[in-house]
Amino acid sequence: MKKSEWLLLIFNLAYITGFTVYYLLQRNYEFMAYIGVIVVLVALVAGFQHRIHFPHFILWMFSVWGLLHMLGGGLRLSSGMVLYRWIPIELYNAHDILGEFVILKFDQILHFYIYFAMSFVLAHVLARITNKEVKPLYFYFFVVIGSMGLSVVNELIEFTAVIISPNTGVGGYYNTLLDLLFNTLGAITGAFVDYAYRKTLHR
Repeated sequence: MKKSEWLLLIFNLAYITGFTVYYLLQRNYEFMAYIGVIVVLVALVAGFQHRIHFPHFILWMFSVWGLLHMLGGGLRLSSGMVLYRWIPIELYNAHDILGEFVILKFDQILHFYIYFAMSFVLAHVLARITNKEVKPLYFYFFVVIGSMGLSVVNELIEFTAVIISPNTGVGGYYNTLLDLLFNTLGAITGAFVDYAYRKTLHR
């Protein structure tokens, strides 16, 4: 393993260990489950990195996501709300009518970010296993669809958390659909940016 990859591994182990202790003390079992998911993802990437060779900027994007995800559920603002519920920019608020229909929350920004990064991941993997002659339109269609599919898995994990512990505060119908909307926007944006990035590499 390269020195830069060791740095990434140490970074991930540091925040995972810290938040594991924190959430155990808080008895926050929902986020303990999420820590388990992150541990599995880190182990998979570390185990297959010698074959897949993710660029370091992709590995850092995922590492930062993991940290932000943990902060989102654990960090409380001065108002007492968790970071996930913070509304840095209020673009639309129908709280009085539709309850959870509020844009733009920190949670939605993070959903956009993770599936933006996921498009880079899937594009990298697909580029290694597909014919180089695949047209960009078809290639990025599967990148976006794949990223959106994985976002559904994330929502199913949240649904499981609600079943196990109804007081998780994950949210209801509007929250789920807004999550899926920002997941999709992130996936599409990531595909466009990845395409532009690859074009610059082949000039």
